[in-house]
Amino acid sequence: MRDLGSGFGYLMKGQRWVGAHGRWFGFGLLPGLVTLVLYAGALIGLGYGADDFVGWATPFADDWSSPWLGLFRGSLTVLLFALGLFLAVITFTAVTLLVGQPFYESLSEEVDRSQGGAVPESGLPLWRELWISGRDSLRIVVRVTFYGVLLFAAGFIPVVGQTVVPFLGLCVTGYFLAEELTAVALQRRGVELKERLRLLRGRRMMTLGFGLPLALAFLVPFVAVFLMPGAVAGATLMVRELAPPPPDPSPSRPAESTPTARAAAPEPHRFHKG
Repeated sequence: MRDLGSGFGYLMKGQRWVGAHGRWFGFGLLPGLVTLVLYAGALIGLGYGADDFVGWATPFADDWSSPWLGLFRGSLTVLLFALGLFLAVITFTAVTLLVGQPFYESLSEEVDRSQGGAVPESGLPLWRELWISGRDSLRIVVRVTFYGVLLFAAGFIPVVGQTVVPFLGLCVTGYFLAEELTAVALQRRGVELKERLRLLRGRRMMTLGFGLPLALAFLVPFVAVFLMPGAVAGATLMVRELAPPPPDPSPSRPAESTPTARAAAPEPHRFHKG
């Protein structure tokens, strides 16, 4: 339970960090606003077209009597929209991070810099970073879609589908939200996806403590946009515990001060009284 509170603490520290650095907060809002417009349009389209899609996908129920036809297709419509919302919450972060890769990488570097020590840099060109980020995000989306389909199917189980399944869905959402957000700082440290997942599994409760509140908050429209800069900052702070950056190399001492230099230095001329 201590790790659970620690993860939530990093989330709050990240929000406080961007609150104290207003310029970086505004800087980090831009990618989220662009992505929000795209996702809002997609969800509105899904809301309008879900009924027609369910009707097209269940022709076998056309002859069912009332109220069974309405209950059956109504339940499927709700589940379809819930699945779309679930995938939107997960992929929103991935797409926003991809769109805002230069923005969030700069923000993450600034957070590292403000904490002292070395500031890890990937040293890769931007196109290479975008390729790696897009590739890894696609892998995560495939994993999340797999879990989403399983949870969607489990939603038909009486009682369990209305109680346990939504909670599990939030946990899955939170876990992979944390993975996507920590990827910004971990990718700068040269940590590959497989190793990132291993690190997060090793601190599973901390990961959930960070990601679960975000998953709940991201269900509220517009909240995700305003929390994203602080979430990236908090994820960077958490990464400093999971994979601490190397210390700054100590400045080299003058050659005369080293033991070797002292040994090699000529002895000063001494004058003796006769």
